[in-house]
Amino acid sequence: MKLDFERGTHRVALVCVVVAWAVAAHYTTALVEASSWGALLGIAPFAFVAATFAWHSTWRTALLALLACAALGLALRWPTLARNVGWMYFIQHVGTNGLLGLAFGRTLVGGREPMCTRVAALIHGAPGPALARYTRRVTIAWTLFFGLMTTTSVVLFAFGSLDLWSAFANLLTFPLVALMFAVEYAVRLRVLPPEDRSGILDAVRAYWQPPASPALAVSRGKPPARPGPR
Repeated sequence: MKLDFERGTHRVALVCVVVAWAVAAHYTTALVEASSWGALLGIAPFAFVAATFAWHSTWRTALLALLACAALGLALRWPTLARNVGWMYFIQHVGTNGLLGLAFGRTLVGGREPMCTRVAALIHGAPGPALARYTRRVTIAWTLFFGLMTTTSVVLFAFGSLDLWSAFANLLTFPLVALMFAVEYAVRLRVLPPEDRSGILDAVRAYWQPPASPALAVSRGKPPARPGPR
């Protein structure tokens, strides 16, 4: 019971942080002329991801030195950044959605395993024909979704007002992603048998769970995984 309460609290806190970030991003983009806080807020996600990658890389020293040089360059151009917060969020929004669309889409060509099929395999093992067809279609749907998000962002930024673009990019992106998850889950419940259904958290846990050792798999009555071709 206590564990469930803690998980619920963490999820509520995460939602609050996301909502606060979106509102602050919209305010500093559309409602003020210049904002150092807005520039810092826009850079922070990239800086965190880059620093984490550099810290865990085998080239840690070189990458951290490169990040330090980048930080110095940003500091020297900070007044310009503070006056162009909208451009920073635009690059962030288009870059993120474009890369996600590319990540999903590239698994659909060249004989690759579709991304959603790969995630399903982590949960259920080798998917059957029905699940494989469904997960391929879901991968296509996510590719189209992120492509549409990227295109809409570019069109609104180029031809609409900054207020309108910011409302779409900063305030509507997360709700639209959540709606996409909800619609896909509703479709999943209708077209897949119960043994092939899974939730979002199941996928996250399966992705981050380390593979079981052959001995442990045998002790659970499962055949050990066969190594793939090298």
